[in-house]
Amino acid sequence: MSCYAIGHITVTNPDGYKEYAAQVPALIAAHGGKYLVRGGECTDVEGTMPHQRHVVLEFPTRQSLEGWYHSAEYQQILKIRLANSEGVMTIVDGFDGFDG
Repeated sequence: MSCYAIGHITVTNPDGYKEYAAQVPALIAAHGGKYLVRGGECTDVEGTMPHQRHVVLEFPTRQSLEGWYHSAEYQQILKIRLANSEGVMTIVDGFDGFDG
């Protein structure tokens, strides 16, 4: 079953964030993941989202997503993102339909 990483962030230092943004796509792809959402225009229709940038990543399995997130390579560039942005990220299992 597919698994998703959903991030909502506010970039606090655009120049510093560029280094992270340049490196992360190759690591995502190396672990079987792909972007479904990467930035883009967004409209709040219920409530107010406190962050400005939204990312949705799809991986074929939870194991592949966790393998990407916890990999030594990602942990190195994650430091760059954390130093240049603030936000939240969550991992969510996909939906495979109803049982009955």
